Amino acid sequence: MQIKQLKIHFIGIGGIGVSALAVYYAQKKAKISGSDLASSETIESLKKKGVKIILGKHKRGNLPKGVDLVIYSPAVNKENPEYKEALKSGIEILSYPQALGKLTKDHFTITVSGTHGKSTTTAMLALIMVRAGLDPTVIIGTKIKEFNNSNCRVGKSKYLLIEADEHFASFLNYSPDIAVLNNIEADHLDYYKNLGNIIKTFKKYLLNLKEGGVVVTNKDDNNLKKIVSKTNTKFFSILQPEAKKIEEILAVPGQHNVYNALAAMTVAKILGISDEVFLKSISLYKGAWRRFDVSAVKSKDFNFTLVSDYAHHPTELKAAMNSGREKWPEKKIWGVFQPHQHQRTFFLFKDFVKTLKATPFDNLIITDIYDVAGREEKEIKKKVSSKKLALAVKNKKVLYISREKVIDYLKNNLPKNSVLMVIGAGDIYNLSLYFKKISS
Repeated sequence: MQIKQLKIHFIGIGGIGVSALAVYYAQKKAKISGSDLASSETIESLKKKGVKIILGKHKRGNLPKGVDLVIYSPAVNKENPEYKEALKSGIEILSYPQALGKLTKDHFTITVSGTHGKSTTTAMLALIMVRAGLDPTVIIGTKIKEFNNSNCRVGKSKYLLIEADEHFASFLNYSPDIAVLNNIEADHLDYYKNLGNIIKTFKKYLLNLKEGGVVVTNKDDNNLKKIVSKTNTKFFSILQPEAKKIEEILAVPGQHNVYNALAAMTVAKILGISDEVFLKSISLYKGAWRRFDVSAVKSKDFNFTLVSDYAHHPTELKAAMNSGREKWPEKKIWGVFQPHQHQRTFFLFKDFVKTLKATPFDNLIITDIYDVAGREEKEIKKKVSSKKLALAVKNKKVLYISREKVIDYLKNNLPKNSVLMVIGAGDIYNLSLYFKKISS
């Protein structure tokens, strides 16, 4: 059956990856519907594209009649009423990674994976490939301004560029021609349990490389050294001659972004893209949604520079904070950090304490942990909290403030003409939206 004849229903359509796939199929003229628990920016954007979305509690009746395919978010469990109804009705059911995996087999696929930097590297490479005239299809875990604030670009060429997430071992569904590996660190320990299992899974992932495929990897990452061979591998390193040139032209701060650009450059060379096109593209890259996203806030009560950043792992948090200080060495910088998921906070507690203790900010607020529905264990939730994290840091610049009191605290204390970085992968983003709204 041709795509334009397909009727596809997405369960958990508001997820950043799932929504990108929904956009892909919508642009291919399939008939799309979806469901999710609550509205969001992403869902409202899909509605404007004509996608019918049912919000609220998942129900059997949400499944439209005549559906050919159901695609569900990895966050959806097998007891979901819509999932069970599709199963009972004999409808084809695929998880988001399985559905995306099918596309990787039909394209020349470039995957970008690693604990950190996936979205930024994918975004950089996407803009390079577009500027080079390669017309790729891109599916990414963030929104790109140059793609009309979309997380999906549908091209007409053979190229498919995707962000390949390692959580739940999702990337094992993908078959890349070029596999980019940025780095490996301990994360998602609620699933993997330990770093050793993460390394084993990345090694297994490389077995999916298509015949004649190439691995692009960070030579400076010790954990990656354990899984890559020199055969069919291209290495990038901060010690490369190009690194200094990239650092000079990058508009986004931080050494981690130099690494991301080096990864994109290495792939560009494999694809035959000239250095001229690469350097021009990188110099124009201004960042992606919630990745060091800078805006000005001016209202009756506030006058400051706002930075929204998705960082939620200790290493990412450190990079975000250092990037802020690097960009504004003389300014007062305040931060609001929302830990993401009780399990991550519990398993990486010591690393968070170490990172927060060394904050370069003048003041850092830790607010309540974002509770990830369906992925939290009650016993762990009892053991960890943002208040306990702030107390463990033992730094006068770091304090706990409950979510509902953050705005009033900032209204009464945030210095004028300062920088405020709002950091986290959860609903702390609503704080950024609040400031943008009062400033508009």
